[in-house]
Amino acid sequence: MAKGVNKVLLLGNVGKDPEIRATAGGTQVASFTLATADRAKDAQGNWADKTEWHNLVAFNRTAEIVRDYVKKGTQLYIEGKIQTRSWDDKESGQKKYRTEILVNEMTLLGKPGEGGGSSGGGYSKSNTASYDQRTPASSSQPDYADTGITDDDIPF
Repeated sequence: MAKGVNKVLLLGNVGKDPEIRATAGGTQVASFTLATADRAKDAQGNWADKTEWHNLVAFNRTAEIVRDYVKKGTQLYIEGKIQTRSWDDKESGQKKYRTEILVNEMTLLGKPGEGGGSSGGGYSKSNTASYDQRTPASSSQPDYADTGITDDDIPF
């Protein structure tokens, strides 16, 4: 069978403070929700926002960063993959399903301490921190934060 692609990119705000727990083996797990908004015209031709809620799960070092820096309202950029779990409900015996985004990379957006909820979005050279739980951060990459690139430098 051919290899498929399972990649999710999200930009949104955290809906409530994350829940942090540890597995029996000691792995840190963070569970939280992220709201994304889309704007479309309704039947009357008025613009209406539609909010979609996503269940996210982060592990290990990324879960620790979520624990320490993420709270309700924090704006995040997420890269991950979608996964659906199933289990049998102990009370009703019915099969239950939950679709989640497994976080591979997370970027905190907005100013530290403000939660990112009212920052107006966008990337800020001095306020963006990126955490990739797949590979450790490398200090050998150059830092281009102070190069002074403007819109005039972009060829399109």
